[in-house]
Amino acid sequence: MEHPRPAQGFGQTRDLGQDFLADDLRVVRELLLQERDSLEHRGQSIGVPFAIVCPDKFRGTLSAPVAAAAMARGLRSAGVEEVQEIPLADGGEGTIDALLAARGGALRSARVTGPLGDVVETEYAVLSDGTAVIEMARASGMALVPGARNDPLRASTRGTGELIAAALRAGAPRIVVGVGGSASTDGGLAAAEALGWSLAGADVTVACDVTTPFLDAAEVYGPQKGATAAQVALLTRRLETLAGEYASRTGVDVTELEGAGAAGGLAGGLAAIGARLEPGFEVVAAAAELGGVMQDADIVVTGEGKLDLTTFDGKVVGGVLEWAAEENVEHRAVIVGQATDEARDELSVLGAIDLYVLTDRVWQSGEAYSRAELLVEEAATEAGRRALGE
Repeated sequence: MEHPRPAQGFGQTRDLGQDFLADDLRVVRELLLQERDSLEHRGQSIGVPFAIVCPDKFRGTLSAPVAAAAMARGLRSAGVEEVQEIPLADGGEGTIDALLAARGGALRSARVTGPLGDVVETEYAVLSDGTAVIEMARASGMALVPGARNDPLRASTRGTGELIAAALRAGAPRIVVGVGGSASTDGGLAAAEALGWSLAGADVTVACDVTTPFLDAAEVYGPQKGATAAQVALLTRRLETLAGEYASRTGVDVTELEGAGAAGGLAGGLAAIGARLEPGFEVVAAAAELGGVMQDADIVVTGEGKLDLTTFDGKVVGGVLEWAAEENVEHRAVIVGQATDEARDELSVLGAIDLYVLTDRVWQSGEAYSRAELLVEEAATEAGRRALGE
């Protein structure tokens, strides 16, 4: 039997058996070092759990990035050292904040027509890859005409169309339009007119926060915008007429598109002139690479301002819980400002999910808003301790 020749300088003062013993010891040592490195690499899943915090905004109190930071502080104070913050949105208000947090970029100013015709100073975002992100609420939203100021029959989406046109003129290779919080139910007609009934072949994605059909937009959301029953009926007839005009003019039947009723039909109007409609949560989650991060997570904490039945219909919390279940994440927690009884029941059938409701943790409901950031942090601390078995 021929043995391999010892390395130069090795074995000159020992016999061959000693050489092989030394080789064996060296191999064993290398294996032990490899095993140690492997254990350290797997430390996140063995002794050092990895958590992600991925909330939506808490409307009126905390932006998604602020809520995520509070959750992360709470988890770390509980002893969870590895925490990644991924603020999210569903295509409605907060989409710009979430995508800037995910991709980086800057805000650009613009002057556009507000929902009732006044000039509005607003902003859109340009991400690090050049993608423009527009929130229709910043140009055509209820926040611009609060209380009884809105006129549901006159409110238009012209300003949103003007923002899209501004991004196109600036050379944006891709545009994401978040639709939510709208004051209008014009079916996107004013936006289409502002764009000359064409997106000029641009890559435009509408991030929809609901799945409402085009013709249901007035009935479902009109009352929230101040429309009376008679006005809802009139707005619905307008949408029916407009759907026919879109079909004859562009060949697109908006009544067949899921989510076309988002933002009072703006989503349908943009789809008619060439935009794609996609679920808003999935658009933002993909940009934040949530799926890849979720695969390594041991703890997932999400949240929003109010847990209700719409939570489970394309919203952030419902989407995060669904993705976490698919990845078999061991510990899931939801922190919300308030929760309806129906939503609590719905959540209870989704498995072992810890629910923390801020209004349940204070004597007066107003404290849940004035102390929201601290309460979210405290709830996250409890969630972290529970996940660690304390």
